[in-house]
Amino acid sequence: MSTAQGARARARQEVTAAIKEAARGQLAAEGAAKLSLRAVARELGMVSSAVYRYFPSRDDLLTALIIDAYDALGEAAEQARDAASAAAPLDRWTAVCEAVRTWALAHPHEYALIYGSPVPGYAAPDTTVRAAARVGLVLIDIVREAHRDPGLTLPPLPAELVPEAERMGADFAPGLPPEAVAALVAAWAQLFGLVGFEVFGQFNRVVEDRAAFFRHAAVRLAQGAGLPPS
Repeated sequence: MSTAQGARARARQEVTAAIKEAARGQLAAEGAAKLSLRAVARELGMVSSAVYRYFPSRDDLLTALIIDAYDALGEAAEQARDAASAAAPLDRWTAVCEAVRTWALAHPHEYALIYGSPVPGYAAPDTTVRAAARVGLVLIDIVREAHRDPGLTLPPLPAELVPEAERMGADFAPGLPPEAVAALVAAWAQLFGLVGFEVFGQFNRVVEDRAAFFRHAAVRLAQGAGLPPS
């Protein structure tokens, strides 16, 4: 790459980052439904046609912000797992859950973008799937390692759910028994439900010591997924 090409690439990266940052400010102030490329352009002192060269539509910008948010959350989960690599599976699980909560509380508007109400008129494309799966894959890895050693403790699965659990396992958790797959999906949903209740204020006047409550709940989710005590 020539010097001129390198400079153009860096300039494009800088403008792209500035557009995203201005858009995140709009998310915080107005919400995702009111995100506007024209408003972003005005904030940056650009003509709207210039912004369209970077993001051809509002949906393209939303998709980029969604992927960034999922990736940032996934990175936080992966770092927590790696930092607790010498710990017992249950402790790695709770470390990951707490990292998810910490990130969400620090980035409530980005969390709302990926786990809040759907944006009217927007359908997330398949390009968001890889980033969206990162937290779930971390939890699956922890359960898979525990399944190998020391083993999982899970109740039997109702017969009518076995085919569905086997299908899900083939899709994203090969090698795990259907009982573990069903428990993992339930724990994943409950984790984000707990975090969402706190981020969106449903715990107000209900739970005061939210850190302690969350840790207790994360341990119960781990036990529900079959992880043995620490």
